[in-house]
Amino acid sequence: MELQYLGTAAAEGWPALFCDCEICHKAREKGGKDLRTRTQSILDGTILIDFPPDTYTHALRYRLNLGKVQHLLITHSHMDHFFPVDLIHRHEHFGHNAEGMLHVYGNEAVEKAFYEAVLIDRFKVHPLDNSVRFVRVEPFQDFVAEGYHIIPVAADHDKREACLIYIIEKDGKCLLYGHDTGMNLSREAWDCICSYQYDLISMDATMGRQKTNGYHMGLSDDLEMVRLLEGKGCLKKGAVKVISHFSHNGGMTHGELEQFAGEHGLTAAYDGMAVKI
Repeated sequence: MELQYLGTAAAEGWPALFCDCEICHKAREKGGKDLRTRTQSILDGTILIDFPPDTYTHALRYRLNLGKVQHLLITHSHMDHFFPVDLIHRHEHFGHNAEGMLHVYGNEAVEKAFYEAVLIDRFKVHPLDNSVRFVRVEPFQDFVAEGYHIIPVAADHDKREACLIYIIEKDGKCLLYGHDTGMNLSREAWDCICSYQYDLISMDATMGRQKTNGYHMGLSDDLEMVRLLEGKGCLKKGAVKVISHFSHNGGMTHGELEQFAGEHGLTAAYDGMAVKI
């Protein structure tokens, strides 16, 4: 498996759109890895995870032909993870020769946002019936896509919807994609997570040095999660432990995040980073 991080920022991006705090100011001056777009990843060029407003930028920057992708996992309906209006462009009128059907997997709130976006009046002349199909998924109800066994797990995020993180396995490799969640997961969620052994865990690090009671994670939570999974025997030898989904509100530059990660056996993600397992 190869997971590429197309974007690694929280909702406001980094530097944030309208912000001139010290971290954002430094990011604009330094550039490089300190510039982050909204979080999105792609697995083996086959499974796209989340669909932020920056998806078009990612396609250009990393030379992705998204017309070949037929499976899109959505974690939840927040705009930085799901910007459904752009899905209309998979219709033949806008984009030619896309391969097969794009299956969009998500919860009830994601489904509502999907249909509200693609069924507006001006798009009715370009129905997506033959190009994009929505598939409702529920926590802990696994499914298979392109040979990948995918397990949606209930996240600790927005209580107004059934937000998800994902376990994905194929050919003896397994990863946990755990962005936009806190540590206050349900017993069922922890039991599910701890029933697998991982080659890669990708953890939310939105809060940086700060600590919050759920919704997101900070660096102390990431260390706690690693200890918990190690204690349960859930991390394979040499497992890659990635922190991502960063906010300027975390108060750390990329260099500082890299230093922290290096001191604790973690990897600080940056836009474009690819990890092979």
